[in-house]
Amino acid sequence: MQPEEIKALIEGHIPESRADVAFEGSHLMVTVVSSAFEGLNRLKKQQLVYAALNDKIADGTLHAVQMQTLTPEEAGQS
Repeated sequence: MQPEEIKALIEGHIPESRADVAFEGSHLMVTVVSSAFEGLNRLKKQQLVYAALNDKIADGTLHAVQMQTLTPEEAGQS
């Protein structure tokens, strides 16, 4: 699976999001910035991202996902 495909899955699932996706070996590294994360704790933010990727994780296409989830404010955006 290509980074662009993963980016599209995440951005299509999480409103007003911007995802940066990279692979480091077999590990997927994702940074997602979204106002949808406002007021959510770290676990709830990660659950939103996993919901977008769940089918690909379940079928073995993706594994070893490392993520950073930020609100626009946390990312230094306005």
